[in-house]
Amino acid sequence: MDSIGIVGAGAWGTALATTAQRAGRAVTLWARDPVLAEAINTSRRNLPYLPDVELVEGIRATTSLEEVAQSAAILLVAPAQHVRATCRALAPLWRKGVPAVICAKGIEQSTGMMMTEVVEAELPHAPIAVLSGPTFAIEVARGLPTAVTLACADAALGQDLVEALGTTSFRPYLADDLVGAEIGGAVKNVLAIACGIVEGRGLGDNARAALITRGLAELTRLAMAKGGRPETLMGLSGLGDLILTASSPQSRNYSLGLALGQGRKLADILAERRAVTEGVWTAGAVIAMAEGLGVEMPISAAVDAVINTGAGLGEAIQALLSRPFRAEGV
Repeated sequence: MDSIGIVGAGAWGTALATTAQRAGRAVTLWARDPVLAEAINTSRRNLPYLPDVELVEGIRATTSLEEVAQSAAILLVAPAQHVRATCRALAPLWRKGVPAVICAKGIEQSTGMMMTEVVEAELPHAPIAVLSGPTFAIEVARGLPTAVTLACADAALGQDLVEALGTTSFRPYLADDLVGAEIGGAVKNVLAIACGIVEGRGLGDNARAALITRGLAELTRLAMAKGGRPETLMGLSGLGDLILTASSPQSRNYSLGLALGQGRKLADILAERRAVTEGVWTAGAVIAMAEGLGVEMPISAAVDAVINTGAGLGEAIQALLSRPFRAEGV
């Protein structure tokens, strides 16, 4: 795999481009905005998303999906709610056998489908992998040590992808549980909003620790109901990603919850943001999925109520604190 195509030139797509280039691959980075593509190629900077990172010559930006489709592997880094449209546009260009590596974290709102299910429907001839884990784009772009899960049902293909993307500072750990890796990445965004709300309301570190722990139990229950394995959720794409995203203002989801907890309105927060806050769009889909599977997810349900049904923060918090006492393993 000497060439990597990346669809999505936001912060995460650009960060992945830097690590693929460090791994010795030729990188084609697709941007929807021609002005951004031109700026990346001429100034070697992605000013809107990663302004402080210099992009080397081995990374070439384009607005042509045809060029990206010539790569040996393609990373799908579009926001989760745009993955279907992206795959549909790529489908006539996709070469059989080229792997699609899903780097988006979310559940499709309109259908309740996971990203693997969306990609399977739109790119039926593409082998699929999921890349997920505790990653802030700026740290990956700067070459700071990072470890991720790379889940792939085909062990040989998964190992090829690990070797194509891995470096001394970006370390993919191979797994075969795509469902677990996906659920961890999607649900942790919803839980991070809850943890931000706890911080914004001044409820303390004890409350945040409890929320992370009970939230991990929630996402594990959902993953198992979908066929995932609990040990996957104890790894990088579950616990690791949750710890990172639910404890740092660098996280878009945590910082959104923090602002909500401080009394700001959701519409005002989102209006100020260029990048997508995935947890906002995933919350309702997570709860719909959980209800369909008979899985109880009270923390995620509280976030959904605040985001999508107009519940007050005080009301949602009180409802959680008033739940019956129970054994910890339940």
